[in-house]
Amino acid sequence: MNRLIECVPNFSEGRDSEKIDKIVAQMAKVPGVTILDVDPGSDTNRTVVTIVGDPESIEEAAFKGIKCASEILDMRQHTGTHPRMGATDVCPFIPISGVTVEECINISKRVGARVGKELNIPIYLYEKSAQKPERKKLPNIRKGEYEGLADKLLNDEWSPDYGPKTVHEKAGATVIGCREFLIALNINLNTKDHRLATDIAFELREAGRSKRIPNPNSKNLLDGEIIRHDDGSPVNIPGMFKDVKGIGWYVDTFNRAQISINFNNYKVSTIHDVFDAACQLAKERGVRVTGSELVGLIPLKAMLMAGKHYLKKQNRSMGVPTNDIIECAVQSLGLNDVTPFVPNEKIIDFAVKRSKRPLISLANEDFLNECSTNSPAPGGGSVAAMAGSLGASLASMVAALTHEKKDMLDSKPEMDIIGIEAQLLKDQLAFLVDEDTEAFNQVMSANRLPSSNENEKIKKSQSVELANQYAIDVPMETAELCFKVLKLANQLVDNGNPNSVSDAGVAGELALAGVRGACMNVLINLPSVDDLKYKNEKKEAVEKLKKDAEQLHAIIHQQTNEKIEE
Repeated sequence: MNRLIECVPNFSEGRDSEKIDKIVAQMAKVPGVTILDVDPGSDTNRTVVTIVGDPESIEEAAFKGIKCASEILDMRQHTGTHPRMGATDVCPFIPISGVTVEECINISKRVGARVGKELNIPIYLYEKSAQKPERKKLPNIRKGEYEGLADKLLNDEWSPDYGPKTVHEKAGATVIGCREFLIALNINLNTKDHRLATDIAFELREAGRSKRIPNPNSKNLLDGEIIRHDDGSPVNIPGMFKDVKGIGWYVDTFNRAQISINFNNYKVSTIHDVFDAACQLAKERGVRVTGSELVGLIPLKAMLMAGKHYLKKQNRSMGVPTNDIIECAVQSLGLNDVTPFVPNEKIIDFAVKRSKRPLISLANEDFLNECSTNSPAPGGGSVAAMAGSLGASLASMVAALTHEKKDMLDSKPEMDIIGIEAQLLKDQLAFLVDEDTEAFNQVMSANRLPSSNENEKIKKSQSVELANQYAIDVPMETAELCFKVLKLANQLVDNGNPNSVSDAGVAGELALAGVRGACMNVLINLPSVDDLKYKNEKKEAVEKLKKDAEQLHAIIHQQTNEKIEE
């Protein structure tokens, strides 16, 4: 899985495109960073930039953006409708895939400490990075804005987490932290009545609604009289979903009402659960949900959660390719209702400019031709990974065929687990097809480094050692993953659709070939490594893995032939 973090810095400039372009350019030039969106606002005089990339690249890009903003923007001259306290007003880090919240918190702290020390800008940590409860929410920190910052810093309770206790006259102060990904989803209704949309939104959102005395002449709860406490404040009824905000409105462009939903934590309250609840609430009010519209981007994980939810409701196997899971989510949520949903543009993991994977993208014949040339790469390591990936594909197929077999209904839960794991192994091994060749290229690049003086010799020696170890680690991972495919093949020969037992057997053959081939690549590269402990550990691991794989394969091979002959 790609390690991806989204960062959404908000800069206090929305009118001078030249200045905005300079800030964005500083972030864009960091390798590994993709600029997904630049959204300037003239009235707010504020620009929201969305970038995504690996943790190290995002950390560096965020600092460069904050630094550039502090140099070319001047808060003493700034006016706009949006609350703000600094040239870079807020800079959140959001985990997307392969990265934990804790990692993003640590990145926010490192960036905050660096900005405070090197740029002399007061830094406050917020959301999941907050060090004090009262600093968790952004409005609390930003209260008083830039104009009240100097007095605020005199109060010990508002000493910054990093940086000086005095205001940076040009750059003000910046709020930095880790937060969850925010998803914005509009749910469409077959009505123009925005009050119905608002009524449903109040039921869904965490804040809920004011309690009312029902109006016998109306189904809309907004028509009833509000019930109040003795002090006059309304009695509140909490809503259905935590970390969800919602309102209703009418959209003239689409000629319909929409329930506008913000998911502040889609892992706590999922898009599919809220959508299903909205459908039921609409039905109770005599209207119907026609679909939905995604505003901005969505993480792949959220789409997969939704797709698997609806596959399960349809009693279909969840061990299917990612694209099929996504398509099920798109169709079930009606995401094509008002505008086309293009996964490569709307799913953040796909929108990232990934490094090219030239080998796995080749057609079969082209890959075979590439392997047959006199080029040393792709070689046995890439082919071993391809063999394992093909074995995992067959395992997934057998699991799906078993899942659908009417007289094997009891096997569905087990086949779901096998299918999902097989799909994951298929994708991991497919990635290693190219990664094995990349590891070889890294060895070649390290050996070409200059060594004209002592410092260069030390640097080259270290680089060569690391590259050689990586050229061992990649096929070692390939062998370990292929052994997992072998285990799945064993389960499928025992419990899978008997009509597909030969397919499970072939999966086992491919997996063993992957294990053996990858282990050969580990062993041939070991003499190039100087670290004796590392070499011994890898050699022992290879011998054990080969022995275990060959023993398991013998069982699979025998059982497969026995079942074929029955």
